[in-house]
Amino acid sequence: MALSAAAFRRSRPLTAALCAAGASLAFGLPAHAESKVYVSSEKDNKLYVFNTAGERQGAIDVCKRPRDMSFNADGSQIYVVCGDSNAMGVVDVAGGKLAGTVPLGESPEMFDLSPDGKTAYVSVEDDSVLGAYDIATKKALFEVKTGGEPEGVLVTPDGKTAYVTSEVANVVHVIDLGTKKVTKNIKVGKRPRRFVMSPDGSELWVTNELDATVSVVDTKAHTEKQKIKFTVKGMRDADITPVGMAISPDGKSMWVGLGRANHVAEVDVASKAVKNQILVGKRAWGLGFTPDGKTLFVANGLSDDMTLIDTASGKALKTVPAGRVPHTVLVSK
Repeated sequence: MALSAAAFRRSRPLTAALCAAGASLAFGLPAHAESKVYVSSEKDNKLYVFNTAGERQGAIDVCKRPRDMSFNADGSQIYVVCGDSNAMGVVDVAGGKLAGTVPLGESPEMFDLSPDGKTAYVSVEDDSVLGAYDIATKKALFEVKTGGEPEGVLVTPDGKTAYVTSEVANVVHVIDLGTKKVTKNIKVGKRPRRFVMSPDGSELWVTNELDATVSVVDTKAHTEKQKIKFTVKGMRDADITPVGMAISPDGKSMWVGLGRANHVAEVDVASKAVKNQILVGKRAWGLGFTPDGKTLFVANGLSDDMTLIDTASGKALKTVPAGRVPHTVLVSK
């Protein structure tokens, strides 16, 4: 669940735009001339660059085992956490190259940014901490101890609170970033992984990898108010492993990658009902939308590819190679 901002893109000549639109329509895909799709490949140590029709445009060499990604405020840079380099790479978007790194703790995994974009809050798996890092100075600011194997990180819009999952403790930590202390532990499902906040901020959705559920947390009471259970025809519960999520730009649908079940589920945000399930690749985790919400991109970590879904029809359009062990999908505005 990374923060993203509108990215400035140079205008394309009309003929090039028409050609791109024609190629998209040939596959039944909407054309989004200004957007790019970035996919981190854990084994290739690269970010692969696609257009929104799923055509590869290039690759950017980064640090080792790139995972979570986010744009900076103006979209000129991509921050990418690299688990085997113990660093956050800073990618120059226009130049298409790694411009620098910020040292992190041992085996960093996911992160979120402060509202002003100056601080990265990173889950550091081997150290079992949430680490805060000043991006400009590349200095560690502080750490907050968490349960074992912290992963998901979400910072509230006011910058006062961070939520962090602990895969081992089966809780969501509520961390006061002012006092730098855990103020509450919210019991959720088994092996909680990632977050998405509802548009009005009243609900925090949490994927629970090992019990095939998503917990919905009341952010005012800081208690779990509902669990959404997933079932997939022909699949055992143990193979339904929710991890990645993405909310549609209109805020009406939550899309959940079901991991080893090789499906993506669409959930109605208001009713919490599962509306649809779509077969994709193997171990569907990373998800990202085009700005208009018409296309969903799904990174399939064990089939080394990415599936494009037409959200209106609820059908997969095509699947394209996306490097070895694709992790996160990031789409520019």
